[in-house]
Formats: sequence, C-alpha cells, structure tokens
Amino acid sequence: MKNVVSLFVFLAFFSTSMSAQKVIPLDKSQMDMSYFPFNFAHDRKPGDKAIIRVIYSRPGKKEREIFGKLIPFDKVWRAGANESTEIKFYQDVTIQGKQIKAGSYALFTIPNENEWTIILNSDLDFWGAFSYKEANDVFRSKVPVKKAESMAENFTIEFKKTDDNNAVMQLVWDTTLVELPISIH
Repeated sequence: MKNVVSLFVFLAFFSTSMSAQKVIPLDKSQMDMSYFPFNFAHDRKPGDKAIIRVIYSRPGKKEREIFGKLIPFDKVWRAGANESTEIKFYQDVTIQGKQIKAGSYALFTIPNENEWTIILNSDLDFWGAFSYKEANDVFRSKVPVKKAESMAENFTIEFKKTDDNNAVMQLVWDTTLVELPISIH
C-alpha cells in the first residue's frame, strides 16, 4: 500500500511540474536532413556507411519573390533558415580540385543572378549568417545558376549519385538550381 501511495504522490508531482513547462513554439521553417548516399538512414544495411550529411531548415516560397528580393544578391546567406546549415563529410572528399578533410562545416552561399559562391566555413552552431567570418572559410567556389525543372515551394538540398559513383549536391528553391560536384575518395 505504501508503494501505491508513493506512486500516486510521484505522479501528481510529475504531472504538476510538466504542466508548468513552457513549450517552445515550432519554427516556421522546419529542419530537414539529407544524406549521400540518398536515403541512407532509411535504407541502411549492416556495414553501410554514410558519406555526406547536411542538416538545414527549409523556408517556403509562400508567393514571395525569393532571389534578389527576400534573399538579396551579393550577401552571405545561410543556405536555409534559422541556424546556419551544417554539412558533414564522413570521409575526405574533393570539391573542384580542393581536398576537404572529413568533418563538419557550416554551408553558406552568396547568391547572384548568374552564379553562386558556395562556402564551407569552420564556424558551427550559429543562428543565420550574422556571425559569418570569411577568415574561417575552408572552401569557396563559384557555380553557375540553372533553371530548375519545376518550381520548388520549399528550399531543398539533396544529393544525386553520378555515373562514376560521386555526388552532386543540389540546392533548389523556386525555379533556381545550383549544383556542386563532389568527388568521393
């Protein structure tokens, strides 16, 4: 009987303390994750290893003009919403002739009408691009802008496998598409 009374006292205290907890509201742009190989976490088999993972938030178009308006040209952008986007390489890779060591990096971009600058930066865990420091860039390269096959309502980062088992990271939003080839070692 003593144990039953103790249990009721504990449950009453626990439920009272839980009702006093403040619930953090949802972000308007939900966080997402993309892997290379594609759908790695879902399709993983014993012995499989991830090569690349990106964690980012997915803002929506919501009938707004995106690039050049909402996201200004010639300014550093966090490549998403909320926290800066984080990309993790589980092994060394080569991007446009430059070897990138395995590890985690912030992914920033500088959008422009005809080309974007893609940036990997050693500073992690910041809100947006407000604390971005160019001195901490480990990679910076320009890629051409392409027209997406269809309009993407939400900003999306995904990886496509190439014929030679390498990857192309695609960033797409609205009708804008940029691609960054990545060579896997």
